[in-house]
Amino acid sequence: MLLLLPLYFLLAIGVSALLVFPSFRMGTARSVRALALGVRRALARRAGEAAGVVGGSAQGVRTGLGKAGATFSAYRWHIAGGLAVVLLPSLFAFVMRHNHTFFYEDRTAGPDPRIQALLTGERLVPPPPLPPEIFTTREVELVRPNLGGASRDWNLLDADYRQRLLAAYRVMREEHGYEMVLIEGYRSPERQTELAAKGSHVTNAGAYQSYHQYGLAADSAFLRDGKVVVSEKDPWAMRGYELFGQTAERVGLTWGGRWKLMDFGHTELRRAGVMRRGAGASP
Repeated sequence: MLLLLPLYFLLAIGVSALLVFPSFRMGTARSVRALALGVRRALARRAGEAAGVVGGSAQGVRTGLGKAGATFSAYRWHIAGGLAVVLLPSLFAFVMRHNHTFFYEDRTAGPDPRIQALLTGERLVPPPPLPPEIFTTREVELVRPNLGGASRDWNLLDADYRQRLLAAYRVMREEHGYEMVLIEGYRSPERQTELAAKGSHVTNAGAYQSYHQYGLAADSAFLRDGKVVVSEKDPWAMRGYELFGQTAERVGLTWGGRWKLMDFGHTELRRAGVMRRGAGASP
């Protein structure tokens, strides 16, 4: 294998010389023609005449090689420079064949530390409960008039979903400066039925047709200056919902902002076999 590389480059140099130097090309062509002519004559004549033909062919070859040698002599520095350029990288690779240490600048960002912590077992702690009255202010009631009876008990949420949602809250706070707040988590079948009775503008899911009943869904909003901000008509909140949707999907949650009936604060952790057959995920 070590001999193949120099032979390959010598062949490459020969081909390059044929392409670059006309006199070398012509001399080589004449040599090849003389050799071919000698072979044809040798096959056509009797065996007794073959020696003379071969001698003539050999003379032609010698003449061609002499002209090729003269060409090499005339362009010896050019050829030497070309060989140096071609062979030096191969020589360097051969000398360094036992040294395979290369240094690269690592520009690839590592895994998100919050998500990595979630996967490696860090248990995020829910924030302390907020006063119930901040969820029933006039501003909140205009958008979500039914939060008075909503559950905000983190312990009623599925453990895996709870950790993912808390991880999303942490990313929102540390990367984007948004303080998230849980406005409704687990929802009893009775409350789901009550909300469904108010119309499709509230929810189109009946009892056990929402992941809320299984602790696998929650609705979130933002806390700004001690007040809950729910309405997406607030540009600051709308930008927050967009970031929250991206963040929720990063931690493996489904975001309600992508649904036909958009619910920007809603996230859920879909799990096979949980929802009843024929029922779909809904707010």
